[in-house]
Amino acid sequence: MSFHSSIYKRKLSGGKKRAYRSRKKYEAGGYAAETTLGTPKRKSTRGLGGISKVKVLTDKFASVTDPKTNKTQKTEITRVVKNGANVDFNRRGVITKGAEIETALGQAKVTSRPGTDGVINAVLIAGKEKA
Repeated sequence: MSFHSSIYKRKLSGGKKRAYRSRKKYEAGGYAAETTLGTPKRKSTRGLGGISKVKVLTDKFASVTDPKTNKTQKTEITRVVKNGANVDFNRRGVITKGAEIETALGQAKVTSRPGTDGVINAVLIAGKEKA
C-alpha cells in the first residue's frame, strides 16, 4: 500500500480531509535515484521484506540490444536525447525507463528501470542508427 491513498485527498465538496494518522514506516517510500551521466556510481538500499535494491545514481555505459541481429553489447552513452517522463528530467538529462539515449551504436530507448534494477538496458530505435 502506498501513501497515495485517500488520507491526504479532498472530499467531493472540495474540502480537505483530515489525516487520521501519520505515515507508517512502510508507506514512507524513499528518494528517487534520478540517474544521470557520469562516472559509474551505485547505491544499495533495503526494500520491503528485506530485499536489497541497487539504484544507479550515475553511469556512462548501457547494454544496448540490436533487434535485427538480437545481439547485446555494452556501449558508452554519449548524451540523453529525450525523456518523455518529465519535462524537468528532459532538461536535466535524467535517465528513466523510456528515455532516449544516444550511443556509439545509434539512438536507443531505455527498457530497464535504472533506479530499481541497478542497470541500464536499451534497445536500438529502428531508422536512427548511424550510417
